Amino acid sequence: MGSTMTRVVVGEFLKGEKNPKIIGIGESETKGMRHGYVVNIPEAVSSLKKAISMAEKTSEIKVRRAFISVGGVTLRGDTASGVGIISKADGEVTNLDINKALQDCEENLNLNNKKIIKTYPISFKLDGKEIQGRPEGMRGTKLEVKAIFVTCSIPHFEDLIEVVALAGVEPVDIIASPLAGSRIALSEKQKIVGAALVNIGSETTSLSVYENGVLMSLDSFPYGGTDITNDIALGLKVSLEEAERFKLGNLGEDYSKKKLDEIIEARLSDIFELIENRLKKIKRNELLPAGIVFVGGSASIPLLEEFSKSALKLPSRIATTEIFGNTKTKLRDPSWFTALGLIISDEGDEYISENSVQGLFKNLKSILKSNIKQLMP
Repeated sequence: MGSTMTRVVVGEFLKGEKNPKIIGIGESETKGMRHGYVVNIPEAVSSLKKAISMAEKTSEIKVRRAFISVGGVTLRGDTASGVGIISKADGEVTNLDINKALQDCEENLNLNNKKIIKTYPISFKLDGKEIQGRPEGMRGTKLEVKAIFVTCSIPHFEDLIEVVALAGVEPVDIIASPLAGSRIALSEKQKIVGAALVNIGSETTSLSVYENGVLMSLDSFPYGGTDITNDIALGLKVSLEEAERFKLGNLGEDYSKKKLDEIIEARLSDIFELIENRLKKIKRNELLPAGIVFVGGSASIPLLEEFSKSALKLPSRIATTEIFGNTKTKLRDPSWFTALGLIISDEGDEYISENSVQGLFKNLKSILKSNIKQLMP
């Protein structure tokens, strides 16, 4: 559920096929959301129901359960380090030892009304020496771990869960929007050598950075394509509808392309300054071999690729996907990549704690069951 559009994708996994066959899609204009979070629950429920209804008609399947993406300005990655003492007498590292070290990481976090959605280990040290991969089976005394915790505001998360429940859908899992989009937009090779995925939505922009095959940084910024549209409307004295068309390259004959480019570049400069500052903070500015890949509703701005190359000094491109072969479909538009990513399996390492989404589901289980029972025949 984005700030502008709500999208639903229904997929079917066929025997022997790596990717699901898309059998139904639905979309509707989003109401009741700002900057990626719910501000009016009834309006958001209505938007979701419309998109679900369209997907059900095209797929001829009743949507009862679904993977849900969560985004918005409060979504981010918080890193922390922790230590665990190996429990077995012979010093062999077990999954229990990893969990204890990760639990220590979590206890060192200052959550401040934030909910952990997922936890991903970034690196391990055994007796002070960095090790590659997972440490199970190795022998030592002290295990150190650095991990990234994908978090968002508790009220924003709980409002989203309520909207989904009131729409008659049970969440299978909640997945951060940038991670869902990365399943479509980034290859495993790109994630290993170093890449950044930038999702420019209507009211927010997210930056997720990958290296050695794992997520290492995640941030969200309160700027997006709507800000560019509003600037164009003010600068060229045109309607919002015209400004939106101009932004995507459909400029009217009576308007100056030079002035339009200046307006767009000014707002992009604000967004890219935030991206550059974050890359500097994690010491990856100009150091991502696979560069920047763009998704989202505003990824189709004609100036975007060249501006990015100039501003960030990195390879830059608009995301594409090969999962449809040569088939022409609207799903090739990068604004659909988050929804598509929800139905692609993720084989990445992940640690689940009682304070994560799964832990919250346990607490909300009776509430969800009650809501769904009332709404479903």
